[in-house]
Amino acid sequence: MKKETNPTRVIWALLIATFLMAIEGTIVSTAMPKIVEELGGSHLYTWVISVYLLATVISTPVFGKFADLYGRRLMFTIGSVVFLIGSMASGFAQSMEQLVIFRVIQGLGAGALATIPFTIIGDLYSYEQRAKIQGWISSVWGISGIVGPLAGGILVDAVSWRWVFFMNLPFGIAAILMLWLSLHEKLEKKKHSIDYGGIAVFAVSMTAFLYGLTVLRESKQMTGAVWAFFAVAVVSGVIFFFIERKAKEPMIPLGLFKIRTLTIANTAGFLLGFILVAFTFYIPLWVQSVNGLNATMSGVAMLPMSILWPIGAIVCGRLLAVRSVRSITITGSVLIAIGCCGLFFINPSSSIVWFMIISAVTGLGFGLSFTAFTVSVQSAVDWSIRGAAMGTNNLLRILGQAVGIGVSGILLSVNLKGEELAASLHWIFLLLIVLAAAAIISTSLLKKEPAGQKEA
Repeated sequence: MKKETNPTRVIWALLIATFLMAIEGTIVSTAMPKIVEELGGSHLYTWVISVYLLATVISTPVFGKFADLYGRRLMFTIGSVVFLIGSMASGFAQSMEQLVIFRVIQGLGAGALATIPFTIIGDLYSYEQRAKIQGWISSVWGISGIVGPLAGGILVDAVSWRWVFFMNLPFGIAAILMLWLSLHEKLEKKKHSIDYGGIAVFAVSMTAFLYGLTVLRESKQMTGAVWAFFAVAVVSGVIFFFIERKAKEPMIPLGLFKIRTLTIANTAGFLLGFILVAFTFYIPLWVQSVNGLNATMSGVAMLPMSILWPIGAIVCGRLLAVRSVRSITITGSVLIAIGCCGLFFINPSSSIVWFMIISAVTGLGFGLSFTAFTVSVQSAVDWSIRGAAMGTNNLLRILGQAVGIGVSGILLSVNLKGEELAASLHWIFLLLIVLAAAAIISTSLLKKEPAGQKEA
């Protein structure tokens, strides 16, 4: 008897997987001081986070493409298993060096969790329904932003920092089993040509670029090593372009960039990813190091963003039935720009209420923009390249965050307190205003018709 897909169970599996992906950043960051205290290796503190991000950047488009070739269910399962192996190994790490290596493994698997759930949603649901489901997904991100630090603190204090990683196992296994039993795909059986060359050169290019950016951020000057890494990134990037042009089944089909909706969504995604990571990092830094308040108050300052983001996503779901993606994303980008302007005018005497208003407005803008862009990407292509399209879109968003950490870190004062820090942060906030303006301009280039209409 032919097995039918159960969309409800599929969504529950994807919500669990999204929860794992969303909570990873906040819960691990909360545990890091205790991890360094036990394992030592404080010089590798930032690498625990950055190598995970680097591995995710590399694997996201790979899993997106493989999901088109071999099916969503199989690639989701493989990625989740790799993620769980990395999580379990991280929990058993006996040194910071081991933890960094195991986080690479975890990040490679995270690429599947970052992109395949959005691809599956595009497969199972109509244009009108996708925005509603994206609202649920965004709600999970909002809940994770609130629960992550709290859960991390409780696990570290009551049990051990190792359970920050071990807790992924039951949730991950449940998501795999639920998806395997509820999602049934019709796959055309044929021999595929895997773009090994493209994958390898892409990995070299991204690794060289992000590592060079990290060295530049730490040294704050263009050393010979930085030039060398950037040169490798550029050369391998050019080689990657020519490989993709010739590949039978390229990892990133260059034809995607001919689709206007995708190009604009990817550009805006990169810009908004940059802005997002700056908000997440530098509002807490200002609250604690300039205003002199404690970590709890910096969490309070960011709380409205976690609440208003999913609300924005839900509102977007309703608006997409009657408004164009263009109008919604412009509105979202304008709200983000207003938030950036609000940051630029803060001073050491600014109240915590002002920060809460800024994070609320910005969170609403992100909820509107990211949800609308995701639905438009899902709707602009058919099944055969939807995984690659979502993988590329998520790649640009994550890459925007990685570049945001690097570039803003260059502008950040080495003196992390007082007037000098405040002055450097104001330069970063000014840059965010420029990027938000660029996002508004790029989104205004979208066509006015509904995103459900495919483009040639």
